[in-house]
Amino acid sequence: MKYGRVAAFAFVLGVFFLQFKTPTVVAGTDTSPFAKNFSLVDKDGNLAKPDDYRDKYEMLGTYFVLDPAGNQMHMTYASPGAAAYFRQNGKFADGTVLVKEVLGTEHAPMTTGDAHWASGTKVWFVMIKDEKGRYTNSKLWGDGWGWALYKSDAPDKQVAVSYKKDCQGCHIPAQKTDWIYTQGYPVLHSSK
Repeated sequence: MKYGRVAAFAFVLGVFFLQFKTPTVVAGTDTSPFAKNFSLVDKDGNLAKPDDYRDKYEMLGTYFVLDPAGNQMHMTYASPGAAAYFRQNGKFADGTVLVKEVLGTEHAPMTTGDAHWASGTKVWFVMIKDEKGRYTNSKLWGDGWGWALYKSDAPDKQVAVSYKKDCQGCHIPAQKTDWIYTQGYPVLHSSK
């Protein structure tokens, strides 16, 4: 009788602890801590611009572009944790989202000199790192990234037709750094 109680107790204890076992990862599933970011992508591979990127994403850095047609300020944001992952691994994690907001500029003389600041948004470029080649039939995916373009006159409408035609041309000089101008983002190289 004593062994019966011990066996019953062990069974109940085993069932209790099974509730808390670590979930099993099924082979082939996304295990990246950034995999949840693929919720921004619809079944056809269209990449949405995250609404909350200014509040929840981390600022990677800013480029000031001198352009005779109008100077620009390029501000780039990354999904939370992207910079720390890059510093540790030397690359962006699968599922990392980058949002580059291209703004116009204004300037005026100030006591500190000829000051320039960002004004209205012109366009947004959105990218998501894709190490697995998920959307091979979409012209918006390739070279390890999903690509999207939004313009200020239709901020909720993705207007790129082909990443090679509408996006990649500006990134060719950054091909060796995974198509991203990482040298302009100091937080990718140091946390201080």
